Amino acid sequence: MVTIIFRAKMKEGKEEEALAALRKMTEAVEAQEKTTLAYMFMRSVDNPSEVVLFESYENDDALQAHTKTPHMDELKKAFGELFDLSEIKVERLERVGGFARG
Repeated sequence: MVTIIFRAKMKEGKEEEALAALRKMTEAVEAQEKTTLAYMFMRSVDNPSEVVLFESYENDDALQAHTKTPHMDELKKAFGELFDLSEIKVERLERVGGFARG
C-alpha cells in the first residue's frame, strides 16, 4: 500500500474554482481508478485556504498509473492558477497499522 498526504494553499479569490477542480478530480479517480483505495480531500478548519488530500493506492504501479491519467493532466494544467505553488507539501507515509471503514 502507498499512502500520500498532499497539502496545498488555494490562491485568494480562487477558492471556489480550486474546490470545484478537486471535486471533479475525486469523481474521476473514483470512477476510473480501481486500484486507488482512498482519495479524499479536506479543507483545514484552522486554515480554510489549505486543502489536504489523502491518497492511498494498492501499490507503486497504481500510483504511477494515477499520475498518467487525463484527469491528472487536466488538474496539473490548472494547478498554478488555483494554488500557491510555494506552499505545496507532499509526504509519503508507511503503513504501520490501523484500518479504514467504508
